[in-house]
Amino acid sequence: MVTLPEPEEWPVENPLPERSNDLLCERASATPDATALIDTDGGDTWTYAEFDSRVEAWRGGLATLVDEPAPRIGLVLPTGPAFATALFAIARRNGVAVPLNVREATETVARQATTAGVDAVLCSPATESTARAVAPPEATVCSIGEPSAGDVRRLEPTEPAGSPAEADAGTDRLVLFTSGTTGTPKGVRLTRGNLIASAVGSAHRLGVSASDRWLVCLPMYHMGGLAPLVRSTLYGTTTVLQRSFDPAETARVLGAASITGVSLVPTMLTRLLDEGWRPADGLRFVLLGGAPARPALIERCRDAEVPVYPTYGTTETASQITTATPSEAFDQPETVGRPLDGTTVTVLNDGDACRPGEVGELVVSGPTVTPGYLDESQTADAFDERGFRTGDLGYRDDDGRCFVVGRVDDMIVTGGENVRPARVARTIERLPAVETAAVVGVPDEEWGQRVAAAVVPVTDELTAPAVIEAVADDLADFAVPKTVTLVDALPRTQSGTVDRQQLRDLLGRSEND
Repeated sequence: MVTLPEPEEWPVENPLPERSNDLLCERASATPDATALIDTDGGDTWTYAEFDSRVEAWRGGLATLVDEPAPRIGLVLPTGPAFATALFAIARRNGVAVPLNVREATETVARQATTAGVDAVLCSPATESTARAVAPPEATVCSIGEPSAGDVRRLEPTEPAGSPAEADAGTDRLVLFTSGTTGTPKGVRLTRGNLIASAVGSAHRLGVSASDRWLVCLPMYHMGGLAPLVRSTLYGTTTVLQRSFDPAETARVLGAASITGVSLVPTMLTRLLDEGWRPADGLRFVLLGGAPARPALIERCRDAEVPVYPTYGTTETASQITTATPSEAFDQPETVGRPLDGTTVTVLNDGDACRPGEVGELVVSGPTVTPGYLDESQTADAFDERGFRTGDLGYRDDDGRCFVVGRVDDMIVTGGENVRPARVARTIERLPAVETAAVVGVPDEEWGQRVAAAVVPVTDELTAPAVIEAVADDLADFAVPKTVTLVDALPRTQSGTVDRQQLRDLLGRSEND
């Protein structure tokens, strides 16, 4: 039997052997009476022994619904205890969890479920209709509550047969999709080794205390919402779950629940500060990622004494790549800090390593990096002998601190969500009253970036609000342009391509018109 380290023993380099039981099983054996989960909405609390028993019963229930020895199971569940239970129960079945972003268009989620080859889709009564709409024809739809439809089966917790499955570091545990707005979704495979290495690196940077309580108010279908659960379970500390972010309620929970750490995107932190929130003395860290943090926000954190740790990460690296400490952030508000222990970041320009201060593509290698995408051709495009090519542009200074300045492909990151400009532009251009359109991200105090579109109309009758209304049903809510400007012609370079910098300058000064 493995004995996981107590919280006060962290950080450690190799907390688990190459092969062992699932993470929760090992943690429950080591510290059964420690608090595992707190549900702020329902008021329930579970020790690790109680959480382990709950997961065992779900493992038994899943076995009666899904026959495959290593199933892929799509999750159409909100952030909360059910999601956490499903994640570990699937691992205990030696399966792969496939969290699905229900904020995306139904067609996109269905394509992702098909790409992942899910054997089943697990839902709640509230998400049953969505689960039925996105499940492949051969997949079983299962509900954790009483189903409404006759073709949906109920997961009944039951005593499982046999012992929990063991796994090694190379066993796949998650498939997460990087962007639902591309024509071909990218399914990222993450192994147990990736998740453990990410937790170890995070512990070295953030530290671990026996009294830690990590608040999760980010969606658990994103790595930012999943990573704290994995890390807290490995450390033997507590995960506090809030079903959704609300500035006033989250501010209350941060104080009332004695939270010591929280993961946020810049939009959330901005709204908390606008609410008048100030950190309690026990708050050790605010891990700030998902989108670039504007220097003005970092300065607000300094003035409000918020222990902010700006971080840069990707789904392909199981979350954090680099993380700045508060002192680094306050000294250099645009930095995302140095790479985590075990992670190497190389800045390349046309295949050559860049000097300090020289911008190039950020390439990452180390134990947190995915073994690849579901689609081998996508893997071949994104990986070479140097590691994973992130598609992000940045540089390192003389002290090794990293700075991210943009995307190779002009990806827009708004409120922690990725938006492909080309996809939005194509949707706008399908409107009969539109001749052509171009989309870029422009700086926004609240969202980090906002989606902005320049539209060349066919007639003078078209209005900006009409464009927004017309595309709202075809795009994820975060991808709908917040700024639309009608123009006579798009700015172009001498070669005839759209001049994106001129477009950003134009749209950054514009309101809807």
